[in-house]
Amino acid sequence: MKRTIIDLFEESVAKYANKEFLLEKHNGKFEPTTYAETYNQALNIGAGLRAIGVAEGDRVSILAEGCNNWIISELGLLYAGAVSVPLSIKLEEANDLLFRLRHADVKVIFVSKYQLPKIRRIAGELSDLQHIIVWGEDESGLKEGEMTLQSVVERGEQFLKEHREEFLAIGRSLKNDDLATITYTSGTTADPKGVVLTHRNYTANVEQALSVVSIPSTWRTLIILPLDHCFAHVVGFYIMIACGASVATTEVGRTPMETLKNIPLNIREVRPHFLLSVPALAKNFRKSIETTIRKKGKMTERMFHLALKTSYAYQADGFSKGKGWRMLLKPTVALFDKIIYSKVRVAFGGELQFFIGGGALLDSELQRFFYAIGIPMFQGYGLSEATPVISTNAPSKGNHRFGSSGRLVQPLDIRIMDEEGRELPTGEKGEIVIRGENVMAGYWKNPESTADTVRDGWLYTGDMGYMSKDNFLYVLGRFKSLLISSDGEKYSPEGMEEAMVDKSPLIDQIMIYNNQNPYTIALVVASKENLNRVLDERGIKGEERSKEGVRLVAQEVAKYRSGGAYSDEFPDRWVPAVIAIADEPFTEQNGLVNSTMKVVRNKVEKHFADAISHAYTPEGKATENSRNIEAMRKLLG
Repeated sequence: MKRTIIDLFEESVAKYANKEFLLEKHNGKFEPTTYAETYNQALNIGAGLRAIGVAEGDRVSILAEGCNNWIISELGLLYAGAVSVPLSIKLEEANDLLFRLRHADVKVIFVSKYQLPKIRRIAGELSDLQHIIVWGEDESGLKEGEMTLQSVVERGEQFLKEHREEFLAIGRSLKNDDLATITYTSGTTADPKGVVLTHRNYTANVEQALSVVSIPSTWRTLIILPLDHCFAHVVGFYIMIACGASVATTEVGRTPMETLKNIPLNIREVRPHFLLSVPALAKNFRKSIETTIRKKGKMTERMFHLALKTSYAYQADGFSKGKGWRMLLKPTVALFDKIIYSKVRVAFGGELQFFIGGGALLDSELQRFFYAIGIPMFQGYGLSEATPVISTNAPSKGNHRFGSSGRLVQPLDIRIMDEEGRELPTGEKGEIVIRGENVMAGYWKNPESTADTVRDGWLYTGDMGYMSKDNFLYVLGRFKSLLISSDGEKYSPEGMEEAMVDKSPLIDQIMIYNNQNPYTIALVVASKENLNRVLDERGIKGEERSKEGVRLVAQEVAKYRSGGAYSDEFPDRWVPAVIAIADEPFTEQNGLVNSTMKVVRNKVEKHFADAISHAYTPEGKATENSRNIEAMRKLLG
């Protein structure tokens, strides 16, 4: 069946023409744009792109904060037959943007006035870039090669007067396998990979997601996550389009911090029925709630904690809520809900039914907390290469369990595989491998990585997990080597590890680690021979040798941070902030490397679990901590 994003959108425009689709704050209040109005605006932008020379298959980028223009511009470029290359506004380094724009051969870029300086700094190095379309600036503030969005719209209006049917035929002629987006994610070296998603990848994932979560057409959401990621695409606005529901975007501030501060106010104004979240946001929400409760005095705080304790007992693991003896707690929980939780929910607009959590794994304690106060945070699991939704917990009875990543979306096939590529039985842990229409078309201009990641239609996720007997998916972390930050972003560290070993004679082996932690650490096996030689040359003796050895190794890692000799090689956020010295090397004898001398990461993590845990303590953050000094003493012998 043919079903492109354009098909999906036009089905809803026909059905919900006069219903509000987009909500954006202007002059102190959120103002609506209907489905029909959105359609007309998208056509104008798409036709304007054709008028300035954009052809089918051309790549058009978006670098901007979330807003109506973001969604409408992407729909418009799809109508023009172009491919969207959404970019994260977190990209600060010129090289990060240059690589993506060059690699995708981007011809046109939409950019907000806040992000425009980044593009101006590199525009001269982009030979393929023909037009820069700026939001929020008038003609007087523009330079050569730049144009306002309004001027594109005006050209589009004129183009449609003369070529309307010809233009509409472009969108109607799109096929399921035509490319929709190229979303860049960090790869195994310093260069990121472009995940290629087709029109059918998106519409299939919308259908799959709706197999486990139901969205009434009367519902609203406020998108508080960046729009460039496919999680925001699918669950933030394509699902809403499919259901005829409404989408609000966060009020954009002059700085990222100002935008962040607008979120609580916007939630109260929009009164969303569900929100997308990541663990970092969930923790902030909880902290804000607990701070508010504390300010109300000791009595209220004690009552709140008693209410939580009672609710935790009643809800058990979510799946067993109110079962057996727990039924006796139902009246007490209802009372606490009326006198405490209902007041907490007012801060979230009073209509919020649940959160859907994506990105990194959300710990069970946070899930219990939000479930208790009446706005459950349902953990989901996915990745860009799967468009992204693979599974999710959901509101319907029996479809949520704390600690799990929920039920698989349907239709979708799953296998759990061991390191030798053998399928494992239910309950055993291995790599999560999936097959479905949501599996990406491949990596842009990267056939080697595509062949390694998608084999015979099966996507090898690189994540470890297992299926329970009652069909819940449990995701345990990285199967291979991916680092996962606390906000869900992922990065493969092999390239950085290889560079550090290659360029530093003082480092024999290194394993970089981050499993949803506040910062990345490096577990370092120092070179005994080279360190002893350097220490001897410097005449350092006795107890000072171990301390100086630790300092020297730390200096080698620091060369990759901002201001260091190799600071441009890897994204600063992934360079280790803390080192932990290993007290023995990784060898075949202790099982920490395999027969090809590759580090077996999960075994190293287990073997050095104490050292890794210590690196996330206040003492462990200090380079010259007692554990590092003792490990260095043991290594130097």
